[in-house]
Amino acid sequence: MLGTKRDMIGILLFAVLILVVLPLSLDLFRLNNIGKYLTYAFVAVGLVLCWGLGGVLSLGQGVFFGLGGYAMAMFLKLEASSPEATAIQSTPGIPDFMDWNQLTALPWFWEPFHNLAFTILAVVAVPTIFAFFLGAMLFRRRVGGVYFAIITQAVASILTILIIGQQGLTGGINGITDLRTLLGWDIRTDAAKYILYYVNGGLLILVILTAQFIKNGKIGRILVALRDKEDRVRFTGYDVAAYKTFVFCIAAAFSGIGGAMFTLQVGFMSPSFVGIVPSIEMVVFCALGGRLSLLGAAYGALIVNYAKTTFSESFPELWLFAMGALFIGVVVAFPTGLAGLWQQYAQPLIDRALTRRSPTAPAGPAAPAPGE
Repeated sequence: MLGTKRDMIGILLFAVLILVVLPLSLDLFRLNNIGKYLTYAFVAVGLVLCWGLGGVLSLGQGVFFGLGGYAMAMFLKLEASSPEATAIQSTPGIPDFMDWNQLTALPWFWEPFHNLAFTILAVVAVPTIFAFFLGAMLFRRRVGGVYFAIITQAVASILTILIIGQQGLTGGINGITDLRTLLGWDIRTDAAKYILYYVNGGLLILVILTAQFIKNGKIGRILVALRDKEDRVRFTGYDVAAYKTFVFCIAAAFSGIGGAMFTLQVGFMSPSFVGIVPSIEMVVFCALGGRLSLLGAAYGALIVNYAKTTFSESFPELWLFAMGALFIGVVVAFPTGLAGLWQQYAQPLIDRALTRRSPTAPAGPAAPAPGE
C-alpha cells in the first residue's frame, strides 16, 4: 500500500537528503531557511492529494496553514506572557498586544491554549473541522472547478481581513510575535533550531508516507476516477461529495501541521502567510514539482522558495511577476511538473543504464534431444 520499490527508494533518498546531507553541508542560518521551506512542503503534499488526484484546486490553503500556525503561536505567546514576564503591563498575564488595545482579560477562546496537548490537537483539528464544513457545504451543492477555487480564494481574503481587523485578539497585521519558549525550553538557541529542524523533517516524511498510503489505496483510485469522470463515479453509487470532502480535510490537516512547524521554526505567525498571495504560491510549489508526485511537490517547495530567497534579494519588485509567469508556464508547457519531466526523460535513461550493467543470467543445460 506504500507504493512500489522505486517509490520507497525515492522517499528514502529524500529523507537522507534533508536529514543527513543538508545538515552536514549547510550552516545553521541556511539550514533554518531550509526548515522553513520544508514547512511549505506539507501544504504541497496535501495539494497533490487534493488537486493532483482528486481534481479539487484550492487557492486558499494558506487559511489552513495559518490556522495551524496561529494555534501553536497562541500557546507559545501565553507561555511568554506569564504575570512575572508582563509585570510592567497595566494588565499582567495577557499578551502584550492585548494590553496595548486596552483589553483587561484574556478572551475565552484563548484559555484552552494554556495546555500543550490541546494545542497539538487544535493544530490538526481546527483546520480539518473548518475544511469539513466548507467542503461539505460546497461539494454537496456540486460546486467545483474554477468556482471552488474562487471561493477558497475569497475565504483566504476574508480571514486575512478578519485577523488584521481584530488586532486586540489576534495581534493584527503584525501577527503574534516574540515567541521564546516551549514548556520552558528556549526555541531560539542553536541546539533548539537543530532539533526543530529534525522534528520538522521527520514529520514531513511521516506525512509523505501517509499520503502515499492514501494514494495507493482504494481511496486514491476513487479520487483519480473522480478527477477524470466524476459523473460516471456518481452514477455507480459512490458519494462523490464525501470523498472530495475527505481529501480536502486531509490536505487541510497537513497544512495545519506545516503551519505549526513554521511558527516553531521562525518564531512568529502573521496574516501575511494566510492570504491570497501565499495561497497561490503554495499551488505553484505543487505545480512546479509535479501535482501527481508527492516527492515532486516537496522538491518543488524547496526549489521555488530557494529561488524566491535568492532572486527576491536582487529583484524584489519583479519576483511576484516571475512567480505568476512560472505558474502559467508550468501549467501550459509541462503540466506534470519537474516530476513528469524526470519520469519522461531521466528515468528511462537510468533504467537503460542499469539494464546494461546487470549481468546476463548464465544459460542452463541444454535440453536432451528426443529419444536420448
